[in-house]
Amino acid sequence: MEALLVSTGIVALAEIGDKTQLLSFVLAARYRRPLPIIMGIFVATLLNHAMAGALGTWIMSLMSAQHLKWALGISFIAMAGWALIPDQFEDDAAQTKYTGTSVFLATTLAFFLVEMGDKTQVATVVLAARFGDFFAVVTGTTIGMLLANVPAVLFGGRIADRLPVRTIQRAVAILFVVLGAWVILGDIKVAGARAS
Repeated sequence: MEALLVSTGIVALAEIGDKTQLLSFVLAARYRRPLPIIMGIFVATLLNHAMAGALGTWIMSLMSAQHLKWALGISFIAMAGWALIPDQFEDDAAQTKYTGTSVFLATTLAFFLVEMGDKTQVATVVLAARFGDFFAVVTGTTIGMLLANVPAVLFGGRIADRLPVRTIQRAVAILFVVLGAWVILGDIKVAGARAS
């Protein structure tokens, strides 16, 4: 349950002001069809984060518990710095070269590609390595993405200007630093890691 809740919270907060959330605003304005956009975001996130979760659990199986502890702690602290960098989004990412594609397919493709190498995908890798619970982490990160992006699709411009994005980014950075320090300084047993 801890893996699910932590994964949901971290990704929901980290997604505020992220380029995939900006993409959600653009897709909502362009297509004005919320249900297929939300379904496309769900499918793209599930596929993307399943790959990331699998990578994280694989990395966990390769490293000793001590090495994994340091790698995870440093990764969380690095994510703190990354969280403070505002994302830029080019409108071209929402374009699809295929004319006549459905809104669902266009959203799925655009969202999947924009999420590749994004901080929420990297966070999914780190969380899966930390908790060793593929299903809880992928479920949590997917729920977190939906919590941040569904309101963007449904309410678009009405909420975009009201979110204190810089404050949220700073809070996320502090959260990542705390998690990194907790992993490094705490006596945390990383499930599934090889013995030292």
